[in-house]
Amino acid sequence: MNCKLAKLLIGVLMIGFFSCQKSSVNDGHQASSPNIIYVLADDMGFGDLKANNPEGKILTPNLDRMAAEGMNFTDAHTSSAVCTPTRYGILTGRYNWRSRLKNGVLGGYSKPLIDTARSTVASMLSDNGYHTAFIGKWHLSWDWGKDENGQVDFSLPVTHNPNDNGFDYAYGHVASLDIPPYVYVENGKVTALPNDSTQSKDKYGWWRKGATGADFKHEDVTPNFFRRGIEYVKERSKEEDPFFLYLPLPSPHTPILPLAEWQGKSGLNPYGDFVMMIDDYMGQLMAAVKEAGIEENTIIIFTSDNGCSPAAKIDELIAEGHYPNGIYRGHKADIYEGGHRVPFIVKWPKMIKAGSISDETICTTDLMATCAELVDYSLKDNEGEDSYSLLPIFRGEAIEGTLREATVHHSINGSFAIRKGDWKLAMTAGSGGWSFPTPAQVAKQDTLPDIQLFNLKEDPREENNLQGEFPEKVNELQTLLTQYVERGRSTPGLPQSNEGGKTWKQLWWMQ
Repeated sequence: MNCKLAKLLIGVLMIGFFSCQKSSVNDGHQASSPNIIYVLADDMGFGDLKANNPEGKILTPNLDRMAAEGMNFTDAHTSSAVCTPTRYGILTGRYNWRSRLKNGVLGGYSKPLIDTARSTVASMLSDNGYHTAFIGKWHLSWDWGKDENGQVDFSLPVTHNPNDNGFDYAYGHVASLDIPPYVYVENGKVTALPNDSTQSKDKYGWWRKGATGADFKHEDVTPNFFRRGIEYVKERSKEEDPFFLYLPLPSPHTPILPLAEWQGKSGLNPYGDFVMMIDDYMGQLMAAVKEAGIEENTIIIFTSDNGCSPAAKIDELIAEGHYPNGIYRGHKADIYEGGHRVPFIVKWPKMIKAGSISDETICTTDLMATCAELVDYSLKDNEGEDSYSLLPIFRGEAIEGTLREATVHHSINGSFAIRKGDWKLAMTAGSGGWSFPTPAQVAKQDTLPDIQLFNLKEDPREENNLQGEFPEKVNELQTLLTQYVERGRSTPGLPQSNEGGKTWKQLWWMQ
């Protein structure tokens, strides 16, 4: 071979090599960085999905199909039994009670809960090449613009909003659909000034009186969020960079507002109709992902912020044979399983084997560590203090022991419980919430033990308090819970601090 021919061949080979390298880089970014869609229902119970409750009376074909095509978690929990705290945990990977909010939820004009200096799932993903979007119910508050007299002026910019917590695009309302004000805020600006102050009370919904934007129609809020979420998916699917869409719904929380075409469809009550409507929109969202050609490498997660609420008229549903929280005791607000055990379905065709079922105990705080591992980011000691990556489960890997050492639960009044393996220790005499025995009923009786110990494997309905029979188990779990509180984290790493100190009323065992 002569010298010129040799050089020509080497040149051709080098061009081919670099072309392959370039192609690999362009394709590999999308291949290694999946799109992420996180849909958070509001007050939907574990037993509301047929996939979890075959005897249930509400038809949920789209979510059932999602479970059949992905992975269904049977032991998934929210970090709190109510709205605001759970949302805090999802976005920060940190238990809500480490923040200043020790119980209850925020109002429409409350002080913002997430410090803008704190990392969130959105800010971490944005720093690692993702376009991030929030469309939905925020319920972590923001700062409304105020005039010189300190009165809210909806024409002024809204600050400390989702954009300041890592979202490139943000559109939604501040709290629940029964908590005013009722206006949409898009990237820090109110989309339409309030032109009235409305209140409704009828068969299909009730909400408190408050300022209502000209473009805000309560019945259309859930459909509006889905429409915008679907449009976002279509647009971002054309781009090279992956996206993260956080789609927290205001439904089926009150006001219970199924559209006219869904009213009466469940044969149960308006709540059943509302759940069916949400299921239908989930079908439309999944279809949009498929039609956009990104289904294979898009992670879709569907879950709820706590268990079903009594506002759904649970007694009516049970009378018809539908148990919205499945076999589990209690409901929204409670320390019992019905308060925080929720549906949790993940679909990711590229990674998750269809029809997978996981009995691993997981928590909604686990999104932070999961996304961090997806982008090969090492969380700092002050990030995701209570978050564990779910990727090993998605990959079908065998886990030695359990993924989480233990999981902490929290009720509306700030009562604690800790779950480790089959055992659950509740540091309260009753529900810590709204079901019997409520804190008020406990105080009146003054005869119940201060703590409750359950073996969930043998007693999933939490009917038998074993605290007197297993004092060593009580001591073990109480000691671990105390360590989690004092160290400011439940994951390995340097100790962190909690806001509000240790003298919380609900931490009586540490006094």
